[in-house]
Formats: sequence, C-alpha cells, structure tokens
Amino acid sequence: MIWKDSVSVKLLSQSRQSLTCEIKLPGSSLFIYTAIYASNESAERTDLWIELLNLCQSFALSTVPWMIGGDLNQIIHYDEHSLASVNSFSKRMVELKDCLLQMGLFDMRFQGPLFTWTNRQPDDPIAKKLDRLLINNLVLNLFPNCTSFFLPALFSDHSPCLIDLSYKIPSSGTRPFKFFNYLTLHPDFHSVVSEAWSCAGSIVSNLSGLDRYYQRQHQNCLNKNNWRSRSGSS
Repeated sequence: MIWKDSVSVKLLSQSRQSLTCEIKLPGSSLFIYTAIYASNESAERTDLWIELLNLCQSFALSTVPWMIGGDLNQIIHYDEHSLASVNSFSKRMVELKDCLLQMGLFDMRFQGPLFTWTNRQPDDPIAKKLDRLLINNLVLNLFPNCTSFFLPALFSDHSPCLIDLSYKIPSSGTRPFKFFNYLTLHPDFHSVVSEAWSCAGSIVSNLSGLDRYYQRQHQNCLNKNNWRSRSGSS
C-alpha cells in the first residue's frame, strides 16, 4: 500500500488474502478499508469469507464506516457471468452473497463496465464481475457522494477501480435528452432529419450544437412574427 504523508494509515489485520487498515483523511472521520485478493481455490475463498466475518465481529466493523475492495474471484449473481449457460445460482454465489448480507455490505455506486475480468481469448471469450468495491451504510453517511469507477483493463485481465469520495452528483434539475421512438415511423422522418442536419452545416458538430442552433432559429422566427404583428397594427 502507498499513501501520502497527510493520510494516516494503521494496519489492523493481515492475511494471505486480505489486508485491513484504519484510514484517516485530513478533515474527515476515520474509516476502515479492507483490500482483497481472493484465491483461485473455492475452499480458500470460503476461508476468506469466514475471516471477514470474524474481522467484522472482532473490530465491530458494523459500527464504523467500512469498505472492502479488490478481486473477490467470485460472482454473486448469474447475470455477472457472460455465458448464457450460467443461468442459476450456485452454492458459491449464495455463500458469498450471504456473507455480504451478514456484514451489511453492498456495492458502492459505480460507473464503467459490469464485467471486470475477461479471459482474453477471442475464440472462446468469457467475462465476469470478479472485482467489487463494497461499503456499509455508514460510509454513505461519511461520504454521501462516493462513487467508484471501473476503468478499462490495460496490462491486467482485471479492470482497475478508482474511488472518488467526493464525486459531484449531477443536479436533479438536469433534464435528460428524450426521444420518442414512434417518430421514426413517420414516412418523412429521415428526409426531415437529413434536411435539418444539412441546413445546420458546419455550425454544429453534435446534437447539442444542433439543438442550440434550432433554438436560435426558433427565437428569430418568433421575433420576426412579433415585429410583423406590431407593424401591421401601427
């Protein structure tokens, strides 16, 4: 582990598959972070789940903000496997899911791909969500906007995870773009869109620019109509 001088880190527990630290950031309350690198052997992973349950009890981690991050080497739902043949819960899935439930842990809000690992075999591709960033409710009380980002895999077959504890959530007033699919059924749809885009020419390079362009054109039409109305009444 590497950290800046301004951050206080205290090692609480260490084993072959996990490392647990108490972390204190400047101007913030302390929290607990457990880094995981789970074994490829299912029996050893079961030992890890028991170890985490014991940690939770020994250090009363349900009473403090607690994060777990890393390669758990196990999915908790069949949707986290790319193969359609994996379509039911296995004993190993239920085992980990029950462990997380007992500890009160759940996935931090995240952005990026669902699958965080691939076998990198184009002829027989397989992808799974093996990496997670888990938190308890007290983490949300301390860092209400925390968000994790799963980035593209570069040198490893796993996606790296970046945590932003103060990510700025888009305001609720931001209106999403809406498009009504039934419009595409109109016989003139393609010709109207093509004409509009051609008229805009080099003025716009994306849909946002096109929208602003036509808002200005619409306002100009309104101004002209208002001027004509005033001229006709004078």
